[in-house]
Amino acid sequence: MNRTEYGRDQLRRLYSRYIIDTVELTAVKRLAFSDALGIARRVLDMYADGQFDVATIVYARFKSVISQEPTAQRLIPAPVEIAPQTAPVAAGAVYDYEPDEAEILADLLPRNVSVQIFRALLENAASEQGARMSAMDSATRNAGEVIDRLTLQYNRSRQAMITKELIEIISGAEAISWLTRRRQLARAAATDGQCSKMRRWRCP
Repeated sequence: MNRTEYGRDQLRRLYSRYIIDTVELTAVKRLAFSDALGIARRVLDMYADGQFDVATIVYARFKSVISQEPTAQRLIPAPVEIAPQTAPVAAGAVYDYEPDEAEILADLLPRNVSVQIFRALLENAASEQGARMSAMDSATRNAGEVIDRLTLQYNRSRQAMITKELIEIISGAEAISWLTRRRQLARAAATDGQCSKMRRWRCP
């Protein structure tokens, strides 16, 4: 059973025949215990019908923003850890339960499955947000580096264009100045030639 369509699409390639159902929670902005309770009831009903013997939940356990650890945890049957006995139990100690043990376990075991599923959903959601934050941070940093490179390239191109325009302006000014001096010299030479042919009193 998959939580989202993304997980189903990834697992369909290799394990399509084992996928029974998909629980879509991508539209849920804030996970609640009722979401896990519905999944737990479905899992318990399937277990009661004998559709499987062992139920294992696989999720991403949140360790830090940049670290998420894939984790597999057995739900059904519930793993039982035997605590070491530090002190001997008094002989003849008998405990009475109200209600009886069967009724207590019938209520606690399904609740334990719901709590474990809810915890896995929260861990997975936190891991997803952490992975998104890390990806967005990397993307922002890479975009900043690209912007810096493009800004430097733009400034160099702009400086080259300004330098080229200044060179063209200076060259044009020099050409105009050279032409002006040449015309002045030509006029002076023409004036001197005309004065040599005319009377001296009319020449400047």
